[in-house]
Amino acid sequence: MPSWGDGASSRLLVVGLAPGLRGANRTGRPFTGDYAGDLLYSTLIRHGFASGIFAARTDDSLRLHKTRITNAVRCVPPQNKPLPAEITTCRPFLQASIAGMAELAAIVALGRVAHESVLRAFGLRLADFPFGHGREHALGEKGVRIFDSYHCSRYNTNTRLLTPEMFDAVFARVHIFLSANSH
Repeated sequence: MPSWGDGASSRLLVVGLAPGLRGANRTGRPFTGDYAGDLLYSTLIRHGFASGIFAARTDDSLRLHKTRITNAVRCVPPQNKPLPAEITTCRPFLQASIAGMAELAAIVALGRVAHESVLRAFGLRLADFPFGHGREHALGEKGVRIFDSYHCSRYNTNTRLLTPEMFDAVFARVHIFLSANSH
């Protein structure tokens, strides 16, 4: 599954777990065709990171603004639980996506796997940057900041581990950070 959005000029990178079997794998666009996309794209639109109508089809009018979306794992893993070897094998794709983003300032990691994969892509020690919903960490000299969120999966929202308000609060913080650090 390729990344979506303009890499060179994007200031925000959203990193998910892996393509969904009935969503991204079927449609060819991250978070399209599954429940997680409903929450993600409505939140991105609300905070100005996207515009248009998200209709869970690639021919809808949805457009990203200075935002790119990718996954820690590029292929649909069995039972939606990637093995460590799959995560490691796919990391060079994440590293290449990050390296191609000259304007990158903020990363939203959707879940622990995405968080840890981003840290490893930056060559950072996991113990120095613990995952937690709503946590933020500066990642090195370039001033890139990672914002953690629980994944916006149906399971997490149905169990109320993640509410739409909790998810919205993460992107509100990202918007404030990017607005304060515009150039």
